[in-house]
Amino acid sequence: MTSARYIAFEGAEGCGKSTQAAHYAESVGAVLTRETGGTDIGARLRGILHDTSIENLSARSEALITAADRAQHMAEIVRPALDAGRTVVSDRSVYSTLAYQGYGRQLVVDEVRRINEWATDGLWPEVVVFIDTPDDVIAERMSRRNLDRFEAAGDAFHRRVIDGFRAMAAADPDRWITVAAVGSIADVAKQIQDALDRRDVSS
Repeated sequence: MTSARYIAFEGAEGCGKSTQAAHYAESVGAVLTRETGGTDIGARLRGILHDTSIENLSARSEALITAADRAQHMAEIVRPALDAGRTVVSDRSVYSTLAYQGYGRQLVVDEVRRINEWATDGLWPEVVVFIDTPDDVIAERMSRRNLDRFEAAGDAFHRRVIDGFRAMAAADPDRWITVAAVGSIADVAKQIQDALDRRDVSS
């Protein structure tokens, strides 16, 4: 790769984005990271966010915790890697906060965006790969999991989240790439690679 890129993989719970992010990062020799929990400090914050025993965390507190995780992630992982000429592939990014805390928790999306513009110091993913997976596939995968706090948030919440991702992808097609996750892991990986190649991201 001739230039460092910041690429995020996004999607609903159980969509397969973590698998695909890891596959793509390995294929191009990129730094693989994640939000939330991509740093030691972030892992502590993630513990709060995903703990099913916590029942009274307000939506605003949740949004601020994710922003704090992101600020640390930018300072410790993402910006240093980019400055060193390394491409960064992140399993989730600021757009998950817009989807989950904005659309999902029904906070004002523009307010959440402003908080995270400050938290990231203006560093947003250059490319977002949105793994859009059929509802029945996600439901089957989730049925086999011990659900965390977000995963157990209910159908209406997750419908708002996925609608949020789709709305953001539709509104910003120059940044977002939507991949219909149909077929095997290898099939989806090829779709992603082909789409990124068409954007000259992998060159």
